[in-house]
Amino acid sequence: MTMTLGVTLAGRRTVLVGGGSVTARRLTRLVAEGAHVVVVAPELSPEVRTMIDDHGLSWRARRVRREDVDRAWFVHTATGDREVDAQVAAWCETERILCVNASDGSHGSARMTAEVRAGDVIVGVVGDSGVDPRRSARVSTRIRELLERGGADLRRVRESAPGGVALVGGGPGPVDLMTLRARRLLAEADVVIADRLGPVAVLDELDPDVEVIHVGKAPGHHSATQDEINALIVDRASAGRRVVRLKGGDPFVFGRGGEEVTACLAAGVPVEVVPAPTSAVAVPQAAGIPVTHRGTASSVHIINGQHDLTDATRAALADDEVTTVLLMGVAAFRSLAGQALAAGVPADRPVAFVENGHTERQRTTRTTLARAADDAESAGVRNPAVIVIGEVAAAGLLLPAAVPTIAAETGRVST
Repeated sequence: MTMTLGVTLAGRRTVLVGGGSVTARRLTRLVAEGAHVVVVAPELSPEVRTMIDDHGLSWRARRVRREDVDRAWFVHTATGDREVDAQVAAWCETERILCVNASDGSHGSARMTAEVRAGDVIVGVVGDSGVDPRRSARVSTRIRELLERGGADLRRVRESAPGGVALVGGGPGPVDLMTLRARRLLAEADVVIADRLGPVAVLDELDPDVEVIHVGKAPGHHSATQDEINALIVDRASAGRRVVRLKGGDPFVFGRGGEEVTACLAAGVPVEVVPAPTSAVAVPQAAGIPVTHRGTASSVHIINGQHDLTDATRAALADDEVTTVLLMGVAAFRSLAGQALAAGVPADRPVAFVENGHTERQRTTRTTLARAADDAESAGVRNPAVIVIGEVAAAGLLLPAAVPTIAAETGRVST
């Protein structure tokens, strides 16, 4: 019968017998745990030698002796010699020291688990009957997949740790484009403060007692001011709750994530930021538009389309090798296009409006700068949309993307 225990080895004497690849794997884990490690082996693999040098570990360059296990909390023996490993395990048995025998796990007093970590949750898998590490590894892989996709509720039941905030980028919308870290943090959240855009479908997967607060912003009219959102984040975290601020795209690309980080730091609230694909890149990509392309565009200029053009943006628009991407720019586009034309930007500069990127409702309207405002109005372009101006927006640059596309010049819908 095997009992699974969580053993704290930080600062405690741990002996590794052997200097090969198995020892290297265990050494990595034990050093990360802060164990006081002693390695006993006549020779070392390059990997083990490097770790000993890098971390200032103790190495006894000889064959193992009985006194090497004295006063140890834990011993791992992996010499590759079954007789030597069995002898080390026998010494440990006599001294009542937990020992893993890598040559023959059934004759050691302990076995390593196939370990899965998700934040501060650790799951160890080990077989009860016999020794079958590959089986344990397969099971742990399935558990890891479950945890990584946020399929288990990881919230604290006992409030033993302070609250904190994670600014989580949700990407352009589809849940399966979210990062594994984003999914895990959502599974740990007590409170989710969500934007209008982004992967809103993931909210349906949350436990019913997770507090979900919608602070959705739409271009031109905000349902909550940024100061109100900052105060809400700090208030919930200060009450000891784990807060996820879920945003569409990336938190630091016109997501005002910097302001939210500043508010948390000023209040002494722990905060982390989880990046994600920004819609400025991901949405054009969904329509087969690369924002940079060898021989066509060597740089990209991303702007907030709610404001007048700056000198830098006029220069970018005039440069054949720069792609300009407008976010939140549908409402003001006619004015912006007029400013660009007045500044001498070529009238035939390609323009693409990509609506509802990465969704079933995705639609692309391709046109030119001189006609773009009228064509967008005729096509009924609406937010959320990303506007791409530059040679990469020309039809036929790449093979057509497998998404609905409107050819603005003809009104024809194609795929």
